[in-house]
Amino acid sequence: MENPPEPRDPASSLRASDANRESVADLLGQALSTGQLSHAEYSERLDVLYQAKTVGELEVLTHDLQVDRVQAPRPAYYAQGSTEESTDQLVAIFSGATRRGPWRVRRKTIGLAIFGGLDVDLTDAVFEAREVEIRVFALFGGAEIKIPPGAEVRCEGSGIFGGFDVTGGDTVDPGAPVITVRGLAIFGGVGGRPKKRKKN
Repeated sequence: MENPPEPRDPASSLRASDANRESVADLLGQALSTGQLSHAEYSERLDVLYQAKTVGELEVLTHDLQVDRVQAPRPAYYAQGSTEESTDQLVAIFSGATRRGPWRVRRKTIGLAIFGGLDVDLTDAVFEAREVEIRVFALFGGAEIKIPPGAEVRCEGSGIFGGFDVTGGDTVDPGAPVITVRGLAIFGGVGGRPKKRKKN
């Protein structure tokens, strides 16, 4: 990649956050999809992206691209304040439990549904980490998981006289979270699909 001009904005010297890097990764993905970058150029800029320390170093990666810099809303991430042991629990025994809105998704969420139901809406959630795990056990109960747009979903659960089927959308956003869903449904069901947005 040719040497780009040095950024002149004083704000460019600020330290880059994970959210800054994810935003630039989105823009580079746009440029790749529209033919402005070859696969080799895209890979080269991604390498620079993840080594960048300041906002200015990120800005120069897209200075020569025609891209839509107004991005659609997508899940955010906490850059600090989390631990590897961070776990959340959802319990529905002869009842229901719900998570929706701008709630914080921990690195691991454990759900238990016995003769009850779990409603887990990740659409407007704030993710504690890029990769999160949701583990569900359903016995004569069920769980419904609403997947945010662009998220990568890995379904590793099983059903015994029940169903376990959680899927993402047709396209994956490289900046969106990776959600692994594990568990077991016995005489119950665990399902998940991308939430449909209301048309204006």
